[in-house]
Amino acid sequence: MTPPRLTPLLRQFDFAHRRLADRMAGPVMDSGDGTDTKVGPMTDEEYLWEPVPDCWSVRRRAEGPGPRATLLAGTGDWGRDAAAYPHPWPPPFTTIAWRLSHLSEMLTLRADHTAGTRTLTRSDYAAAGDAAAALAAFDAGATAWRTALLSVDDAALDTVGYCTYPHGGDAEEPFIDIAWWVNQELLHHGAEIALLRDLYRSRQR
Repeated sequence: MTPPRLTPLLRQFDFAHRRLADRMAGPVMDSGDGTDTKVGPMTDEEYLWEPVPDCWSVRRRAEGPGPRATLLAGTGDWGRDAAAYPHPWPPPFTTIAWRLSHLSEMLTLRADHTAGTRTLTRSDYAAAGDAAAALAAFDAGATAWRTALLSVDDAALDTVGYCTYPHGGDAEEPFIDIAWWVNQELLHHGAEIALLRDLYRSRQR
């Protein structure tokens, strides 16, 4: 049984996940008032579009990192631009590919560190080099995180460090705060991705 305190966060997560997934894949998305708005599927060109110079993105590993990045995070043929702390300032502008990879990796790893092996790191995550694979990875990450949420009981919500995700403040925060934060990340980056889709569409006119 889902702890009552978790229910509103789970509902918010479900709606934000579905709305962003539909916003990227089409053919329609919820406009926010329950009516459908037509939206085209995201193309590979749009997924990797760099609207300004010196963007951070997802790149073929053989080509090396982009401007001001020092490495391509992850495993496989593609990686996400990254740099050791402190990060470059001002922060590089990031593409849809970068933002979506960041979201999907966070969901996948936090799910593992809540209800999985608790061993995955960013070096284990494979970034997607095309839109279809990226959408599939996002759905897989969201499904894994939802499953992890459903595995916790009420006591776990108050347990500090219940999630052992190594790239955030999880070790110092109760799990219910982590669930809240994941929703904020999804809403924040989802809005950015939606705006980039609008800009890309306007650019083509």
